[in-house]
Amino acid sequence: MNFRKIRQFKKNAKALSPVIATIILIAVTVAVSVVVAAWMGALTIGFMGNSEQASITNIVLSDVTIGATNYQNATVTVQNTGSATVSISSAYIDANTAQILNPHLVSSVAITKGTSATFVISVSGQTFASSASYTIKLMTAKGNTITNSAAFSS
Repeated sequence: MNFRKIRQFKKNAKALSPVIATIILIAVTVAVSVVVAAWMGALTIGFMGNSEQASITNIVLSDVTIGATNYQNATVTVQNTGSATVSISSAYIDANTAQILNPHLVSSVAITKGTSATFVISVSGQTFASSASYTIKLMTAKGNTITNSAAFSS
């Protein structure tokens, strides 16, 4: 065996230059990051597609007296513009916990996508002050908050 020929073969062997190798590594890294970003984007859109999107479109405030008890009532219309059903689970009139009436006492109101619902929320033992503004806050079953305010006119 001729060691001289083997040594000459090794000397003439061409390898990738460090610059070409670096460019190939960067290209592979960019391609993998694009694939991962597209995959994560698809996951995010899938989760966001079922998000709750609702707003209070109308509020009518009224005082009602039944027997000796005064009630603050707010007739609320909620529009669901999202792609999932919104379930209103609790309500507040100026930080006072209100009962949900639809038309009788209920624990929640479900509003399907693309529709609206009108229901009454009520706080007992109080009356509205003339020309005062009140904040209506609705909580969904998923923990989102929907707020709006209205002024009371007697």
